[in-house]
Amino acid sequence: MSIAIWPPIAPEELRLKASETQARELDWIVNETLEVCRDLKHGLEDCYALLAPIDPGSTLVMSTPRNEKVKGTLTRVGTRIVKGTLHLQLRTIPPQTLSLSQSDVIHIQGLDALHGHLNQSIDLLGITLSKPQDAYSLASTLNVLADSLADASAILKGPPLTDSDPAWQMHSCPPSQFVPSIGPNLSFYLGLQESCIILWLRALEPVHGHVHFGTKLGLAFGTVRRLEHDEMDTIFRYNTQGSNMSSSKRGSARHTPEPGSSAADVDSNDIQEVYVREKVRVESADPSLISIQSKLSYLSHMLGQARRNVAEVLSVDS
Repeated sequence: MSIAIWPPIAPEELRLKASETQARELDWIVNETLEVCRDLKHGLEDCYALLAPIDPGSTLVMSTPRNEKVKGTLTRVGTRIVKGTLHLQLRTIPPQTLSLSQSDVIHIQGLDALHGHLNQSIDLLGITLSKPQDAYSLASTLNVLADSLADASAILKGPPLTDSDPAWQMHSCPPSQFVPSIGPNLSFYLGLQESCIILWLRALEPVHGHVHFGTKLGLAFGTVRRLEHDEMDTIFRYNTQGSNMSSSKRGSARHTPEPGSSAADVDSNDIQEVYVREKVRVESADPSLISIQSKLSYLSHMLGQARRNVAEVLSVDS
């Protein structure tokens, strides 16, 4: 069986008709894809609203399960922790209560990055919808948008649950952000994993610090044992002054201030080699972040389908 056109037409006319048909297909796919872009923009604006700095914010319960090593709450407004009180009963440091200083806030770097990706994606879609598009430029825009959404989802997912974020060594919260000051032997670091706010507390011991003679004997003979965890024998280089990237002066809840700029080079006097004597991980599920992750997953699926449709018409790989 063969496919033929009847009545026969000249090859030149056939090529012309094929070009006209392809042009109509491109016009159709552009219009359909622009409708998808409008839906994507509305969906991303919903995600952006969930991360907006609106009072009173979200109160997150930060407590360790089955014990009271850590017990308290943190309040997130937008990408920042603006208020918090934690009661600590760690085994290697005296019990204490930490409160966030009223003059400072803690920026969660992952949320700042997520905020940036959402903002850029919405702006890109706004520009795309504001002027006429051809199929090729639209395909390029969709590729950029797909990369941005993938990065946003990766930020919310964070590192695997079995891994800890090495950024704590240089970007822990400055001791001066708390009342009382936490000192250089306690690391307070906030991150993201599986759309949850994660608090890592580490009690630190200087590698070259003074150790009581009795403790040395106990360690040598096995009568004294360090707490066992996956970082107990590793030497870390720790910035005792914390990072300015995690903090900024308090601003209006409806206007997220820029995080403080970090120095290009950390003062070598602030770097100390330490052991981690005790490590505690506390997670708090944030309903807004879980909702953002779910919406991003749906929007990424919608975007992927649109890219495949455009690629099929253009006869290129998506």
